[in-house]
Amino acid sequence: MQVIKKLFNFYINSSIHVALAVVSLTWITLKTHNLLLDESLLYFVFFASITGYNFVKYFGLAKFHHRRLASWLKAIQIFSLFSFILMCYFALKLHASSFLFIAGFGLVTFFYAIPFLPKKMFLDKQSNLRSIGGLKVYVIALVWTGVTVFLPLINSQYNLQFDNVFAAIQRFVFIIVLMLPFEIRDLRYDSLKLATIPQKIGVKQTKIMGVLLLLIFYFSEFFKDEISTISVVILLVVTFTAGLLLIYSKKEQGNYYSSFWVEGLPVLWGLLLLLFS
Repeated sequence: MQVIKKLFNFYINSSIHVALAVVSLTWITLKTHNLLLDESLLYFVFFASITGYNFVKYFGLAKFHHRRLASWLKAIQIFSLFSFILMCYFALKLHASSFLFIAGFGLVTFFYAIPFLPKKMFLDKQSNLRSIGGLKVYVIALVWTGVTVFLPLINSQYNLQFDNVFAAIQRFVFIIVLMLPFEIRDLRYDSLKLATIPQKIGVKQTKIMGVLLLLIFYFSEFFKDEISTISVVILLVVTFTAGLLLIYSKKEQGNYYSSFWVEGLPVLWGLLLLLFS
């Protein structure tokens, strides 16, 4: 049992779970736009997500404790290194038009963790994008939207259409809602200087805002030129599930409430689409 628990913790802490969520959303874009399955793109997104998330999560920790790293962190560092190598390998298989787009979001991820501007411009001593009050959730939503909506379209040389605007709005709103249980959980740890949504408006109002955003997420589907009945039903299931997880989220969460169940919603969405379409 201890071995299984350690493996599961590694699965969560090494960002494999979140990477599967990003891959699921990317695959959903390919599927809903009737594009060919691009395995190289999905592998790139998977390994890039692991590389990016682990860089953001463990950069500071590794920097200050590099001489006495815990065994689990060393394992994640090695795993991240192999993920980075594989990310570069699969990046070479993508269409050239994708490179500039990837570079842009790569820079956002880099500066999200690395201090790069004068400290007097920040509310927190970290001096990176992550420390700017109120910005965190929107940066993450922007990156996820770009990678899971626009990257697969650009890489497939898809001519962007009006429907893509609603797809991007849906995805952006959905990611913000997924972030809310995390922000509620982190109320116990986050500095007030971060000005997260629950810090600014409270937990109850955050949940109300999240439910309203889920309504926007769902009903945006009906503004598209092409509407699939099965997609509408699946979207309803995903919206309802997300709403329940948001409503029942609290500061004293279980260890895996947000990091597994909430973050697994994109995987559920992808599986439902795979099974019923």
